[in-house]
Amino acid sequence: MLEQIYHILFHTNEAIFALVDENVWEAYLVLFLIIFLETGLIVFPFLPGDGLLFSAGVIAASSDMSIWVLVPILIFAAILGNHFNYQIGALIGHRIERSHRKLIQKYLVPSIVKTREFYHKHGKKSIIFGRFFPVIRTYIPFFAGTVSFDFPIFKQYTIIGSAIWVPFFTLTGYFLGELTWIKDNFEIVFLGLIIVTLIPFFYAAFKTFIFNKKAKYPPTNYQDN
Repeated sequence: MLEQIYHILFHTNEAIFALVDENVWEAYLVLFLIIFLETGLIVFPFLPGDGLLFSAGVIAASSDMSIWVLVPILIFAAILGNHFNYQIGALIGHRIERSHRKLIQKYLVPSIVKTREFYHKHGKKSIIFGRFFPVIRTYIPFFAGTVSFDFPIFKQYTIIGSAIWVPFFTLTGYFLGELTWIKDNFEIVFLGLIIVTLIPFFYAAFKTFIFNKKAKYPPTNYQDN
């Protein structure tokens, strides 16, 4: 199974086609696991969720893989992954806040308080829109659990976000997959999709870096005597 996941990550199109030809239900299972891991464990933010959904849609358009089976399975994987990630975050968050160690109380607890304020203001939007940004979508449910964000609301917006994210990329691939240019340049499209969806993440990281640098080294105004 791990070998199949490896081949899908680095030879996406060929690997999924080979899986479908061998056993379509095994292909569903492997795709389910990849989406679950990307959304369910913070150590897997590098998994290509958007590109994988698009690729699966392309292949469903010209193979025995059914789009009517594929989409619900992957929506369920995304929902389950978010819930699992939330529970891990909740477990860690409770341990941090109950800890009596000075370093944890000094550095980590204030960070949790600030994060909790963010989720109070923007939690609903971040759960939905965060789905469309690699790396970010892996950490949003984890931190929601860490700060004990209202679980019924989290569950509701996780379902909404998953029900938008999965069909958006999968159906785009499904309906564009038969285009000759897409077939002939699939690897370019796949890589381009990953790069485009990563741009907002790097832009936000760059802005944060510049802001922190300015805060640390504020400009000095010199006046002539």
